[in-house]
Amino acid sequence: MRRLVVTEFVSLDGVVEDPSWTLPYWNDEIAAFKAEETSASDALLLGRVTYEGFAAAWPKREGDGAEYFNGVRKYVVSKTLKEPLEWNNSTLIGADLAQEIADLKRQAGTDITVHGSPTLVRTLMRHDLVDRYRLLVYPLVLGGGKRLFDGGVPARLRLSESRVLGPEVVALVYEPVRG
Repeated sequence: MRRLVVTEFVSLDGVVEDPSWTLPYWNDEIAAFKAEETSASDALLLGRVTYEGFAAAWPKREGDGAEYFNGVRKYVVSKTLKEPLEWNNSTLIGADLAQEIADLKRQAGTDITVHGSPTLVRTLMRHDLVDRYRLLVYPLVLGGGKRLFDGGVPARLRLSESRVLGPEVVALVYEPVRG
């Protein structure tokens, strides 16, 4: 069965919105960590806002993962977007989100990765569909913005990996404790 992996850039106060604040910290170790995700994933699951941001940026890029993001299968969760989606290999997830994602996880393939999309992530958590959280924690307190673990969805997690990426960013990988 495929894993559903959430990957997030997170400030110390839990903000994940508009991660342009991460750019000054980018380094080769962070790039390698992110490359591990893409090499282990053959599909993306995105909320509408993240999808629209990616679809506006990635088709215009070359290198730095553009081939992966432009070519990979993309599943988009939205109540407002309509088919057909313009960015290639993009499919809209229907009304029964939990069932469709559970079905995707049962299909042959590698990881399905969720980038950003905090509202979607909270919905996935409510349905116990997340198998791994890959968090890059940055040494910033932003004071406001969308937070990943906001909205009262409880979770018990087990740390499966941690490492320092450069002088200031910490990668934390968690898996849900089930049962």
